Amino acid sequence: QAHLEESGGGSVQTGNSLRLSCVLSGRTFGGYAMGWFRQAPGKEREFVAVVSKSGDSAVYADSVKGRFTVSRESGQNTVYLQMNSLKPEDTAVYYCASSPGFTPTRAYEYDYWGQGTQVTVSS
Repeated sequence: QAHLEESGGGSVQTGNSLRLSCVLSGRTFGGYAMGWFRQAPGKEREFVAVVSKSGDSAVYADSVKGRFTVSRESGQNTVYLQMNSLKPEDTAVYYCASSPGFTPTRAYEYDYWGQGTQVTVSS
């Protein structure tokens, strides 16, 4: 059974950066697109970014385009989310997930999820 574990969350001030990591185990890393979602208190889970199986394609939510970068490292079975120019509205629990699709943007297209890591951005 697949397992995903996120790390790298924390508390930062507006304008600072964080890099989230997510390690996939229990399945072949190269066979799955890897996505990031987030959920703020009182809000629904929303798509943030996804990188394709090969790493050649990525899709971003409009709210993070130009500030966040998703990448993957096959040798480490790890997907990263580099978050720059962070804003208070980026505060949320961030989840990584795996999908057999190409670059899916909807939560139902993902079959395994991590437990989440908290990101808090203060003004």
